[in-house]
Amino acid sequence: MAGRHDYDWVVVGSGFGGSVSALRLAERGYRVAVLETGRRWADDEFPRSAWQLRRYVWAPGLGLRGFLRLSVLDHVSVASGVGVGGGSLSYANTLLVPDEEVFSHPHWSGLRDWVADLAPHYAEARRMLGATTYTHDVGEHDPADGLLHRLAVARGIQAEYRPTDVGVFLGTPGVRVPDPFLDGEGPERTGCTRCGDCLLGCRVGAKNTLVKNYLHLAERRGVDILPGHEVSSVRPLDGARGTTGYRVVAEDSSRRWRRRPARTLTAGGVVLAGGAVGTTSLLLALRDRGDLPRVSPRVGSMFRTNGEFVPAVRLPPGTGPEVSHRVSITSDVRLDEDTHVQTLVYGEHAAMMTAALTFHTRPGPTWRRTLQLLGSVLRHPGQVLDGLRAGSRRAVMLLHMQHAPGALRLVLRDGRVRTEQDPDEPLPTHLPLSVEVSREMAALAGGLPQAQLLDSLAGLGMTAHPLGGAVIGATSEEGVVDADQRVFGYDRLLVCDGSVIPANLGSNPSLTITALAELAMSTVPPAHGSGESSTVLATRTVDPAPPTPGPASSGDS
Repeated sequence: MAGRHDYDWVVVGSGFGGSVSALRLAERGYRVAVLETGRRWADDEFPRSAWQLRRYVWAPGLGLRGFLRLSVLDHVSVASGVGVGGGSLSYANTLLVPDEEVFSHPHWSGLRDWVADLAPHYAEARRMLGATTYTHDVGEHDPADGLLHRLAVARGIQAEYRPTDVGVFLGTPGVRVPDPFLDGEGPERTGCTRCGDCLLGCRVGAKNTLVKNYLHLAERRGVDILPGHEVSSVRPLDGARGTTGYRVVAEDSSRRWRRRPARTLTAGGVVLAGGAVGTTSLLLALRDRGDLPRVSPRVGSMFRTNGEFVPAVRLPPGTGPEVSHRVSITSDVRLDEDTHVQTLVYGEHAAMMTAALTFHTRPGPTWRRTLQLLGSVLRHPGQVLDGLRAGSRRAVMLLHMQHAPGALRLVLRDGRVRTEQDPDEPLPTHLPLSVEVSREMAALAGGLPQAQLLDSLAGLGMTAHPLGGAVIGATSEEGVVDADQRVFGYDRLLVCDGSVIPANLGSNPSLTITALAELAMSTVPPAHGSGESSTVLATRTVDPAPPTPGPASSGDS
């Protein structure tokens, strides 16, 4: 199909799945463009403080064009990344392989041997993202991790305590060196200074964001990255399966009064990689509008929060060094067969992110929670003032993640993305274990257990790791994409992001999203030199028959 379209492939989104797709498609000889809603960021352009809202928060209708999008839905609030590099700009650098039992979940099982098939792709993802075990000041020398270790000891599960692998260059602090990760093909890097500002965007240049690995190599191989473009339409050129390609329309995402005209590109294939909320809402809109009417009716289902609850502990004054001087997440404890907990800290410049911490309330209607919260504030004004003074310097977030049941359904209503409870496995609004752990750790430290404001007022949890919505399945009656992440009913239309993951992982998903994208791209035939034509991919996108009982197949469905 060379020469018949503007590009061979258009990738929508530049996060973990989109970046992998762009590089691997370019390596296979294809002409690739990446459309990204946000802007491109240099290291020194990231905000110095979270209070610099115009540089931190993405809300273009309000004139805010940062890289952190906060979406408040009916049952959960979602934090996600916007910009060239997607979620890697603002994530906490944590790169973990989930527990193997995650892949025995009914929504995964039978499609392939996930543990075996993903193993080489996890290894490649770790290499590309520069995963390094964090051992600097872990344990007693770090107030937050020291507290987590004491919790593990107190519960008799100290063997479950482990340092995390992080995507950070832990070289000599502040010293710039040639590329240490990609055999000299990557950019120069600067050693981590342990400033703690990972979630603000790394001004030092130590974080292994996607612009320093996958996207850097992709651009060197000729990939065009087009920031400021929000895709509004993907329509098959043949009006059916997309056998002859797609027309992709992207609007100016700046929301300025004087906007660029929409941009239209044609491509032989499209990879959707806008994240669980972005890709799912786009597919819903495209199906309902008639652009992609063959999309499975399962789109929007099995939208998950990774089982996350994020209470906190505020340490008392004078307890030692400030918690904010380290990498954001440096250790992990497996509390039980379903649950992991990690300490998460914000740098001293991210006090805005801890300003919404408040007292725990008991489950119940919003009016009752509000009265409880107001009563706590009136009884303990000194604790409120101490929290404002302490900012992020003494705040330890407790990131709980579970691979337990619990799901929502994303729907479009009056043009807005809404959520509904899944009747078969409703999303829990309360995790007693997370409250128990925050109180236990507060008691160990002599500090104060805390909750997120929206959680305390309305039981509205928060996740930075949304999953599902366009999930993997055996057929279009069970999922939106097959085990190779190809959209049922269409040719050369793939989804490569967290929306394909059908079950909670119970651990940070970035590495898994990357490995799944590597696996999906490994099934795309090269453009030249192999004797295979690009129609090979098209011939494998029909709904497969349900898998027969017996050992898992090698992956082709």
